[in-house]
Amino acid sequence: MSLPYPNIDPIALQLGPLPIRWYSLAYIGGLAAGWWYLTRLLKNTGLWPKKSAPITRVLLDDVIFWVAIGVMAGGRLGYVLFYEPTMLIRPWEPLFGFLPFPPALMLWQGGMSFHGGLLGVTLAGFFFARKYKLNALSLGDLFACAAPIGLFFGRIANFINAELYGRPWDGPWAMVFPTDSLGLTRHPSQLYEAALEGILLFIVIRVATHYFGLLKRPGATIGLFLAGYAASRILVENFREPDAHLPDFPLGLTMGMMLSLPMLALGLWMIWRTRTKSEKAAG
Repeated sequence: MSLPYPNIDPIALQLGPLPIRWYSLAYIGGLAAGWWYLTRLLKNTGLWPKKSAPITRVLLDDVIFWVAIGVMAGGRLGYVLFYEPTMLIRPWEPLFGFLPFPPALMLWQGGMSFHGGLLGVTLAGFFFARKYKLNALSLGDLFACAAPIGLFFGRIANFINAELYGRPWDGPWAMVFPTDSLGLTRHPSQLYEAALEGILLFIVIRVATHYFGLLKRPGATIGLFLAGYAASRILVENFREPDAHLPDFPLGLTMGMMLSLPMLALGLWMIWRTRTKSEKAAG
């Protein structure tokens, strides 16, 4: 027994010759919803050290633009480096049959990498904080609070695109994805990720920041996000179909696990570091 796949058209709107895909709308919706949530956090000054938000509303509008650039550029570069390095070996391919074009920029081929996007956002936020003399860790904490919103939208878009589906399974909510050439019933792993990386992680961070004062320890919310995402991703990788073109890793590890393990270690270290620093300050 399995559930029928809803088979939603990946193209949400068709404006003349221009198709607007759900995947693009997911990025826009994630940024818009995240921006709105960040404005609410900035107004609640009691959440922050010395009751002072790490950034003004005007600067928030500016940094959102650079964060969007970091997500897209880092996400694409990360995908090419981690999942499709052959695109770098093929520096040019014909576009429309005759125009030379870098395959790494052909966004309709392949996809985006979360880990690459995270690096892109980190660099964008770091240089922005340095330019305007902001506390980089508190700025990172701010964006860590909203990151699960974007992850939720992105995973729902993956589900609509019938991509990144799960391993074969014949359970009660298994589905047959139209993009699966084998036609097997599989785990809807995109929905698992939306639930864990998106909804659950957002709730955990929300409780930690609003009831346990985590934002008053600069860097701790970043650590919680990194550790929470990594743990969720490692868990779901056991149900997600590994990329067929990637080599086998030892001990049954996947590329997603390999990239998430350092995140888990760094996140736990940041939580521990900020706790010990706050204890020394209190003492």
